[in-house]
Amino acid sequence: MNLNPRSDRKIPVVVLCGPTASGKTGLACSLAENFDLEVVSADSRQIYRKMDIGTAKPTAEERAVVPHHLLDVVDPDDDFSVADYVDLAGRAISEIDRQGRVPFVVGGTGLYIRALTDGLADTPTGDETLRRRLQQDEQEMGEGTLYRRLQSVDPEQAAKIHPNNLVRIIRALEVFESTGIPLSQFQQRHRFADEPYRVLKIYLNPPRAKLYQRIETRVDAMLAAGLVDEVRSLLAAGYDPSLKSMKAIGYREVASFLSGVIEYDETVELIKRETRRYAKRQDTWFKKEKSIISVDSSREIDKIQPSIECFLLQKGSGYGQDTI
Repeated sequence: MNLNPRSDRKIPVVVLCGPTASGKTGLACSLAENFDLEVVSADSRQIYRKMDIGTAKPTAEERAVVPHHLLDVVDPDDDFSVADYVDLAGRAISEIDRQGRVPFVVGGTGLYIRALTDGLADTPTGDETLRRRLQQDEQEMGEGTLYRRLQSVDPEQAAKIHPNNLVRIIRALEVFESTGIPLSQFQQRHRFADEPYRVLKIYLNPPRAKLYQRIETRVDAMLAAGLVDEVRSLLAAGYDPSLKSMKAIGYREVASFLSGVIEYDETVELIKRETRRYAKRQDTWFKKEKSIISVDSSREIDKIQPSIECFLLQKGSGYGQDTI
């Protein structure tokens, strides 16, 4: 389907989201047969250069079928925030739209997708000194110290965060201590802001047993493709296992194996287990999203194309159908 843009409207964006290994990239490539689309990745691991196998980046063949944006953006030791993602993804979406093509945001990082489609709350930038002090408080005063502190200053935000998610706890405290305003208040104000795009969200939700089998197969394929050598090369290049990028599933387990902490068989099982747990967390996140169409990616694909066609041809979309 060729589509011509019009400038007097919000850019229509199709989001294909879902848990890891649910088939998002393959679906996007299949839909490219009927839609003139380009993919904007929404994967917080695929932004890193030199990390290809363990992040399941689209293959060269898939990239030849559909142009992909926001892959290989930064090195593994570079900082990259949600705000950075929203900025770069927004630029890519605008350029894709300017060329008369359809932006497809494809990935499983729910925070990236929410910030991009709902807009980013105007919270203060990070404070590295404050962050280190908070981390030190947790270490010196005991596990759970920061979570209890957050419960006292921002109980609404604390209720949304798992007590073990230290990154989010510190960020919430960082905002409060920098401004005196709870993060939950920033987010409440933001809910009334204008959403930047007109969005169709499609959630790929295969049966749990099928998804777990796909995860097993994917992990085995990653290891066969050279995941251990990829991690070994990263370590040899000086990328520390403590880096955020190197703590990604697959990389941290292989790094432990290479340092002699765990055996190979345990490494494999840990990667599979942690990937299943990650998929479950993704499922929980996306099922809470508003206005999302859930489809069984193995049996209900025929629902997707008509939904996208109707969305793009709605009044105010800015696109007119030329050919199908």
